[in-house]
Amino acid sequence: MADTKYRIAVASSDGIVVNNHFGRARAFYIYAVNEDSSEFLEVRNLPPVCEMGEHDEERLQKNVDSLSDCTHLLALKVGPGARAALENKGISVYEIPGIISESIDKLVKYEQVNELFK
Repeated sequence: MADTKYRIAVASSDGIVVNNHFGRARAFYIYAVNEDSSEFLEVRNLPPVCEMGEHDEERLQKNVDSLSDCTHLLALKVGPGARAALENKGISVYEIPGIISESIDKLVKYEQVNELFK
């Protein structure tokens, strides 16, 4: 997709729904998106940041680095520490649960509206 506007990492357990908390996600589905279409690119399997109530800061940084080529992240939930780490890498964070294609559509529409006010 030559005119990719967004590269979105989606926290999903099944590749169908945005249904994982960022810290517990084992897989991120990567999409290239423009205003008219989206294309699935790959699945990135990463070790979860949160296990048994513990947060691993080193793993958090490694996972954020592994997603640093993405412009946006979609998840069910993102904690404040992970949100800050992602945003510090320039990744916009959205909590939009639901069918992946519908959540991506909502994200793109939101971004388009925001661009009207810049």
